Amino acid sequence: MILYRNNDDLMCKIFTTTLQGEAQNWFYTPPPQSIRSFDELSLFFTKEYSSYRLIKKKSEHLFNIKKNPKKSLRDYVKMFKAENARIIECNDSIARATFQKELPADHPLFEKLIMKEDLTLADFFAMAENHTLWDEAR
Repeated sequence: MILYRNNDDLMCKIFTTTLQGEAQNWFYTPPPQSIRSFDELSLFFTKEYSSYRLIKKKSEHLFNIKKNPKKSLRDYVKMFKAENARIIECNDSIARATFQKELPADHPLFEKLIMKEDLTLADFFAMAENHTLWDEAR
């Protein structure tokens, strides 16, 4: 592509080979001759797809998760695990602390989490799942 950077026609034609799926289908939607240069194509493509880019979330994102008091513990665990899965290399300590801060202090799970600081995140989630059954039985 570096060899042809001054040839807009060629750049526009080659651009489509870098696309897949929906983006490649999009390439054929603009009316013929509506884009006159590669810069225009780049701008048009960026405007169309900039909202689709993934925002990298960090462990601290978990502090934004709130437990709805009207929802069950099971719903909270499910929502929390889904958000946690979206974070690459999530810090286990932060995950545990953020989960725990939304639990009522008198909840049995809260007490167990305080007492067992050496749990892995997988063990932690397993314990939370077990307590969802207890909550539902109550």
